[in-house]
Amino acid sequence: MTNKEQTYASSGVDIRMEEDTIKSLTKTMTFKREGFGAPLTEIGHYAGLIDFGEFAIAMTTDGVGSKVLIANDMGKWNTVGIDCIAMNVNDLIAIGAEPVAFVDYLALEKHKPGFAAEIGEGLAKGAEISRMSIVGGETATLPDIIKGFDLAGTCIGFVKKDQVLTGEKIKEGDVIIGLKSTGVHSNGYSLVRKIIKESPYDYQDYCPYNSKKTIGDELLTPTAIYMEVLDVIKKYEVHGLAHITGSGLLKLHRITKLGFDFTDPIEPPEIFKFLQEQGKVSDAEMYKTFNMGMGFIIIVPEEEAQYVVGMTGGKIVGKIVKSGIKVKDLVIDE
Repeated sequence: MTNKEQTYASSGVDIRMEEDTIKSLTKTMTFKREGFGAPLTEIGHYAGLIDFGEFAIAMTTDGVGSKVLIANDMGKWNTVGIDCIAMNVNDLIAIGAEPVAFVDYLALEKHKPGFAAEIGEGLAKGAEISRMSIVGGETATLPDIIKGFDLAGTCIGFVKKDQVLTGEKIKEGDVIIGLKSTGVHSNGYSLVRKIIKESPYDYQDYCPYNSKKTIGDELLTPTAIYMEVLDVIKKYEVHGLAHITGSGLLKLHRITKLGFDFTDPIEPPEIFKFLQEQGKVSDAEMYKTFNMGMGFIIIVPEEEAQYVVGMTGGKIVGKIVKSGIKVKDLVIDE
């Protein structure tokens, strides 16, 4: 166990600097197509939308991140394809779009027998869960750039323009419903790996809280894909959706300037408690980095809440307030 308190920034990922980089990258992207194919959203939401007549086409791109390094260490690659699909599909769902097609990008240091088949196994499973097709992709051999491999993809979906959910309908008093994550999902792994590296544990060691599962297998648990949310928005009034990924609850600023008061949060799975203890990570830093057991949230009017809970198996975790982000008495953001 480290004697120094760990943060996401100390592991090499500074969320504030990342935001500055994104702003610098996008500030010159001023040209916008008009008419058919025109953008319907500004850069920065979970997915980008373009005008397609009665519909909006939704696009997003994402990857597995440094979770692939744990897959390499474990010699187990058949789950990271699910993560790749999930990180994209969940972002589409967060704007109300149904996924229809996916293309992947696999960059390799070198080819080895059996590896690609395992990657393909996970991609196929993720696509099946998401009810969409993989229509192509790209494989690049880049020994001078890539050490190991990198896996990313792009997903396309659709939504009727009058059913797009960007969060503008969210109002004070709305109820927040949390859907459970399957674990760490695919975010915060720079900090995860630093914690494990500086702890007395290896990925092949069994979890101290579960003697039947190794730490590596626990960390490779695939990201949940929240397709049930699409059924919810067809049946009930929904004001906002959010996929809880990198930067944890801070990502909620994407959908509204109002605040979030999590009075009864989902209990974090044991893996988060283990990582927090080993890395001496503060409660606030945990919620600013990880999903902490809640991978997706649905924001609905109070009168709809119990119906949505019954349909999803989710939990009422709090309400929308005027400003800030709080988890019980813990202030995450002012």
